[in-house]
Amino acid sequence: MKWDINSDRPVYIQLIEQIQAGIISGYFKTGDKLPSVRDLAAEAAVNPNTMQKALAELERTGLIYTNRTSGRYITSDETMIKELKGQSAKNQILEFLEKMKLLGFEAEEVLTLITETVNNK
Repeated sequence: MKWDINSDRPVYIQLIEQIQAGIISGYFKTGDKLPSVRDLAAEAAVNPNTMQKALAELERTGLIYTNRTSGRYITSDETMIKELKGQSAKNQILEFLEKMKLLGFEAEEVLTLITETVNNK
């Protein structure tokens, strides 16, 4: 997985978002075993404690779970992943609409532009 960490927001939040993106995109499949904290931290070039904090939060939400004897796994709850995917899409759309609003576009104009762009592909 390609990690993209920058300094404008807390690193553990960026890790959470990137692992979530990996899950909803299918990079991590339902039921997959995650690499160890140390391996993930080394791959992302972050402190293992920071990665541990991110994984603990993902576990708290139920997106991953720990089997005490064999490590961490991605949930098998496909409904949860589908809901996360839908919420992520909505967040992207809201962010896009906010940027378009800053450019002076109304919602109807944005829809027209999107329709024209899709139809002219």
